[in-house]
Amino acid sequence: MAIDPPDRPTRRRRARQAPTAKATSRPRPAAVSPVAPFKGAASAKKPRAASKAAAKIAVAESPSGKIDIAAQPAAATSPAAPQAAPPRPPGDLSAAPLPMPNIETLSRNIARLFEEGGKVAAAFLAPREKGEVKSTFSDDISDAVTTLGKVAEHYYSDPQRAFQAQASLSTQFMALWAATLHRLNGEEARPVAAPEPSDKRFADPEWRANPYFDFLAQAYVMTTRWAGDLVKRADDLDPHTRDKAQFYLRQLAGALSPSNFIATSPELMRATLAESGDNLVRGMQMMAQDVEAGHGSLRIRQTDGSKFELGVNMAATPGKVVFRNELMELIQYAPTTAEVFKRPLLIVPPWINKFYVLDLNPDKSFVRWAVAQGHTVFVISWVNPDERHAEKSFDSYMHEGIFAALEAIELATGERESAAIGYCVGGTLLSVALAYMAQTGDKRIASATLFATQVDFSDAGDLKIFVDNEQLRSVEQKMSAKGYLDGAQMAGAFNMLRPNELIWSYFVNNYLKGKEPMPFDLLVWNSDATRMPAANHSFYLRNCYLENNLTRGRMVVGGKTLDLGKVTIPVYELAAREDHIAPAKSVFVGAQYFGGPVRYVMAGSGHIAGVVNPADKPKYQYWTGGPARGEFATWIKDAVEHPGSWWPDWAAWLAEQAPQVVPARTPGEGKLTALGEAPGDYVKVKA
Repeated sequence: MAIDPPDRPTRRRRARQAPTAKATSRPRPAAVSPVAPFKGAASAKKPRAASKAAAKIAVAESPSGKIDIAAQPAAATSPAAPQAAPPRPPGDLSAAPLPMPNIETLSRNIARLFEEGGKVAAAFLAPREKGEVKSTFSDDISDAVTTLGKVAEHYYSDPQRAFQAQASLSTQFMALWAATLHRLNGEEARPVAAPEPSDKRFADPEWRANPYFDFLAQAYVMTTRWAGDLVKRADDLDPHTRDKAQFYLRQLAGALSPSNFIATSPELMRATLAESGDNLVRGMQMMAQDVEAGHGSLRIRQTDGSKFELGVNMAATPGKVVFRNELMELIQYAPTTAEVFKRPLLIVPPWINKFYVLDLNPDKSFVRWAVAQGHTVFVISWVNPDERHAEKSFDSYMHEGIFAALEAIELATGERESAAIGYCVGGTLLSVALAYMAQTGDKRIASATLFATQVDFSDAGDLKIFVDNEQLRSVEQKMSAKGYLDGAQMAGAFNMLRPNELIWSYFVNNYLKGKEPMPFDLLVWNSDATRMPAANHSFYLRNCYLENNLTRGRMVVGGKTLDLGKVTIPVYELAAREDHIAPAKSVFVGAQYFGGPVRYVMAGSGHIAGVVNPADKPKYQYWTGGPARGEFATWIKDAVEHPGSWWPDWAAWLAEQAPQVVPARTPGEGKLTALGEAPGDYVKVKA
């Protein structure tokens, strides 16, 4: 059977007979079946060049049981078992054959698909029928519609501006139609709006080789670029509204990509036909499991977590829990050197994630490496809060977290002074604590290191789009019902910052290709979400992201108005060049508010990979350029690039602060007895 794609003419050509000297009239052609012109060498033309074949796509059954897009001659045979298309040589842009599905298997799988879809619906509806889940979909959609409506209002309030915007898109589409017609006629045509080479969604060769898919890809790229340009040129929008509009546009663009749909993706179409729909059944089964795991919401799995276990091959650096209260467990790690630095080291991780990002595995563990450098390392492992912790405030995290840890460290080691590290929001908390300690004369922290930490939020990165008065009131209302913000909401917010990589790539892989994601320790950690207590989270969002009170000298904690300028201890400030959560420029600006010496260092990569860049197996470089003074662009211009990890640079800086050494300390042998093995109990509590 010959099938022509819907956007191509259904014109068939008769088989020509060779002319002879005796022929006096054109012979009347014999009646043939609809597929006859494509079967048999005597009745079909020779295959044309690849571009010609793409231009005259006719689908025919081939001896291998495939639908032959190139319409090459084939003998009539019964369909063979479905099989994947053969591998293609590099640079081959000819149209590739599609597999022929097993019709019986496909029919059976369609029925199974409906059955599994019912399980998805049941998993979605069950918690709602029990009143366990309250939908906020209308609120989210309302904000998106309102924001994008302001962009539309900018253009439709001026007819000339609206006409120019529409004419711009129409002109580009006319150029694309013309190029596509050239492709359909077997001619070469330059792309009008080619996807970026780095865009993995369009890596399959068929996106370029097949004019149908090529048109879809370019139309998508053209439209999304046009829409993004409209937002950028809406100059009467305030910056926050423009940022939100760009964010919502990224969500729409990610969701509507032709790579996400079977009918518009050559890769998905090929996989579905080759497997006769088995992939969709497997995908629907995984979707039902993920909706159930998300308690009625789709929690897209990003990795196979079954290959990892805390304390075994993740968070496995040997140590003991030596202190515990309602908010945290304190872990002291076992020494691996005969002598250690006299001054112990306290690490304050973010409570938005779990601490073991710094102890993923032996090769990537900053904790293990710091121990090997001769440090007595203590790490706070925050509780995964529930309704009992609703009133735990920022002040609580400072007193019951950092200050309680310092008291425990003194009991365990006999040392009054410690060095401290804060990561992300843990670094913000540490900075607040330092300002409070400066106000009260507390000198227990002698030096501080800040990993990807913001103290000034005037240019706070992508997360700021989630914080304005209206959105903050909505978040506070949600938290008041339970006493905390559910971890899935925070994880979803982070994933939405990179929807193509962290949402839709897994949606396609899991639910449309039916493939289990690969095991990856970093993504296991990323999916191990934590909740946020209402009081603490509200204070953080309002005082930092919304009002930027810390660097404005207006933040009040524990009855003290804080001033970072009074913090005069040495600070090592690490930023990451591609960090969108704590941008390097924002970290640079914040570093200038401290009153003491600050060593500003910029690592390559982003918020996680820039920090977790092992000294033994570095992937990225780092830059140094003196104190954080003047303009960030000037600092970048004058900075010196260094190959390898920043870890040794930090270790040398820290050793200079307190070079004295003492015999190694064994956890549990001081005044604090061991309560259990690392990584403790709190880290194992799931959200």
